[in-house]
Amino acid sequence: MPRNPGDRIVGVETEFGCLVADESLGSPEAAAELIKDYLFYELKVGAVDLHARDEVFEPSRSGGFLINGARLYIDAVGSHLEYATAECRLLRDLVANDRAGQRLIVRAIRELGLQDQVFVYNNSVDHFGGHTFGCHENYLVRMDEDFFGYRAHLFYPFLVTRQIFAGVGRVGGHVLANTGSRPSYQEVIENPIDYIWVSNIYSVFPDEAIRFQLSQRADHILKTVASRVRFNRALINPKWEHYYSHDGMQRLHLLFGESNQNEFAYALKVGTTSIVLRLLEEFAVPEDLTLAAPLHALRDVSRDAHYHWKVTMGDGSESDAIAVQRRYLELAQRYRGETTETDWVLDRWAETVDGLARDPRSMAAQIDWVAKLGIVESYLAEEGLGWDDDALHSIDLEYHNIDPAQSLFHALQEMGQTERVIDDLDIVDAMTEPPTNTRALGRSQLVRQVLERRNPKFYAFDWNGASIERHVYIEMPDPFETYRQA
Repeated sequence: MPRNPGDRIVGVETEFGCLVADESLGSPEAAAELIKDYLFYELKVGAVDLHARDEVFEPSRSGGFLINGARLYIDAVGSHLEYATAECRLLRDLVANDRAGQRLIVRAIRELGLQDQVFVYNNSVDHFGGHTFGCHENYLVRMDEDFFGYRAHLFYPFLVTRQIFAGVGRVGGHVLANTGSRPSYQEVIENPIDYIWVSNIYSVFPDEAIRFQLSQRADHILKTVASRVRFNRALINPKWEHYYSHDGMQRLHLLFGESNQNEFAYALKVGTTSIVLRLLEEFAVPEDLTLAAPLHALRDVSRDAHYHWKVTMGDGSESDAIAVQRRYLELAQRYRGETTETDWVLDRWAETVDGLARDPRSMAAQIDWVAKLGIVESYLAEEGLGWDDDALHSIDLEYHNIDPAQSLFHALQEMGQTERVIDDLDIVDAMTEPPTNTRALGRSQLVRQVLERRNPKFYAFDWNGASIERHVYIEMPDPFETYRQA
């Protein structure tokens, strides 16, 4: 496959929350298993793993690769549904493949007749339990071991400030308190997977001083970089592994992010991040573009109810999120004209930052947090409630219901009040068809071969290879290749 200078492999993993209204159906964990089993054993949209990919976190039959190139499984940490998109090179493919995962889950729930009892959400925070769920972005980046020592600090200002257009918004806030303790013996026995590699336990308390903020996860980020992330969440989690690496490029795993309902915000978030990573690869970000305290800035920007979004730079000067984003945008103009997609990102990045500078509230069609804030304020006015009413958490949550028939976001979309980058036919196609310009295509064809067998006894799939008969392994080391089966 021909490659453009800025060509990159991208994928996104989304952890879904689940609520069960009918206690007779069992726990949310049981509902997640039911949905997973229906997709693999009844709808046959993928080949369930016969082997354990990881004895602790992904034992056998916990999920598998799908015919659309993606992977759906039960994450043993929290026992929740997780969907990892196929490897994508184009933003449209990524958004369509991501939304296809949601539609597959919704289809399973409806065909099981559980649409009034089981509800699945792509939100990133549990308001009452204090938990936070991930939406992790993965980028194939040319980097070495020195990246985190010499270049990552030039990435943090972008990550910290991109929430002004990538944040999904949340009602309220959380305060994390480090108790300095370790899990008790009984806690480890009852939840062994949850406490692997845990150094400390953090208590979570509601922050009554915060009415609304840009990010659902900003309050929960404790480190800039960390490898042990269960109770030690970071902006970035290093992933030095072979699954997603090739030709001197490694997987950069971003932990700070959340699942955008708005397609435009989703595409802009990934598109701008990919471009900034290219700037870092080419050592094109100047040293003066640093923040004095990235994690403080992260929370300050998220919680600023006046939208001034002030940050302190490394030299002690004061700036703001708009100015920081414009610096990166100015640096990125060197790539203008390379591809249609690059020009789209640059144009819409500039329009979005300018729109936020003029009037953030005018950006409801493009930005999740603005749209959600409008819904919440309308509800407050109609019901005569105050910001301390727990009902607002339900409104916040229902914005993230992935069922278009129930979601508050999709109600806006149905009324034409959101900006789209794909259409419903793109999503329908992506439920069964992989991207055609990455190795997801070859893997998809092999998954279909397995599903055509009446009762396959042996096969094994991974991101970088597959075996559909004993003693024959098909290597797929290059994610840019299709490995199309003749």
